[in-house]
Order: sequence, then C-alpha cells, then structure tokens
Amino acid sequence: MSKEISLFNWSGGKDSCLALHHILADERFEVRYLLTTVNEAFNRISMHGVREELLVKQAKNIGIPLYQIRLPESPKMEDYENSMHGHLTQLKKEGITHSIFGDIFLEDLKNYREAKLQEVGLKAVFPLWKQDTKAIIREFIALGYKTVIVCTQEGLEDFCGRVIDEHFIDDLPPGIDPCGENGEFHTFVFDGPIFKSPLPFTLGEKVFKTFPSPLSTSEKPAGYWYIDLLP
Repeated sequence: MSKEISLFNWSGGKDSCLALHHILADERFEVRYLLTTVNEAFNRISMHGVREELLVKQAKNIGIPLYQIRLPESPKMEDYENSMHGHLTQLKKEGITHSIFGDIFLEDLKNYREAKLQEVGLKAVFPLWKQDTKAIIREFIALGYKTVIVCTQEGLEDFCGRVIDEHFIDDLPPGIDPCGENGEFHTFVFDGPIFKSPLPFTLGEKVFKTFPSPLSTSEKPAGYWYIDLLP
C-alpha cells in the first residue's frame, strides 16, 4: 500500500510531539518534513521562543528533516499567508499531499488551516482532534515523554521553566486547559520514545514580553513570560 507523503507542522512542543508519535505509528502516512516557522530576527521558534539551535538538534534527534519557514518578527497576516502559500505550493510539487497538525479543539483555527490548505490542494490531518486534554497530557507522560514549559501567559510565571510531571494537572489554576490549548503556555519536548537520546539544556534567563493585540488597538497588550533554554 502506497503511503500519503506528508509534512508535519512541528512546534517542538508536547501536543505536536504526541500527534507525531501517533502518525509515525500509522502506516497510512510517511512524514517527509517537520515544518516550523522561525522568527528570523532572533532565530527562535515563532511564539515559543526556543532557540533555532535546539530546534535543529530536536529534529536531528527524531530523524526527520527540518523544513524552516523564516518570518519577520511581527509579520502582517497578508505577508504570513503569502509566504506559507508559496512554501506549500513548492512542497506539493515534491509529492506532498497532507499537512498534519497537533490542534485539539479550536474550531476556528482548524477551519482556517483547512481552507488555506485547500487553496494549494493539500489535505489537513488532526490526530488529536476532540480528545480530552487531561487524557492527552496523561498519555504523553505515561509514554515516557518529557517536556519543559518555555512560555506562559502573564499570570502563570511560576510554571515557566517547569518540567511537566504527574502532579502538573493538579497544580494548574482553575480555568487553565491542561494542554494550554487556549494559548496559556507552550513547551519544548526533550526526551521520549521518538527521540534517539535526551536533548541536554539548561535554564537561562526568564523575561517578560508584551505584544499588541492583533484584533484591536484599544485592548491591553498580551503579556508572556519566556525562559531561555541554553543548549
């Protein structure tokens, strides 16, 4: 049986990792690339803030080629979409038919991804879609994966730099999704079944950054804590 040649949208975090774990066990798909958007101004994973050097080591450790889409620090939506459209069009010429995501329950985002992929003739796949987020994080831990929180919303500073363990869900404040699916936090996976060996790093400086609201200039800027991971 011929396999569907696919690209995997790789953030470096836990949901992305668990989705890849399941896709690699699915004989229908062959993952050609791990696709990641990188902030060209700082050479870091977009939004997550992880150094490009660690991203490259992560992909090499997993054993799947990394495909970087380099973007300016704060691209306009039109520029972002044009860049993605151009890259995806080129990837389709390489025989890629599917694009895989670790999204769980954000309907608007899923619909957006599907619509943009349809424009270039690719199909979207969501291995974790509509699964319970508590079950997802428990499965992730039970499988032996290890991940560190690298970015949190303003009120979750104490979690920034924490390795997620069995007590993590119980320690979360009320209303925070266990997988951070609403953008509460982001992670970097450094060990587990799809890795050849653990990725070494040390915790560096913790900084607070604000970003203007993409929806309204009158809204308070969004604030996030980041902790630097040093290779």
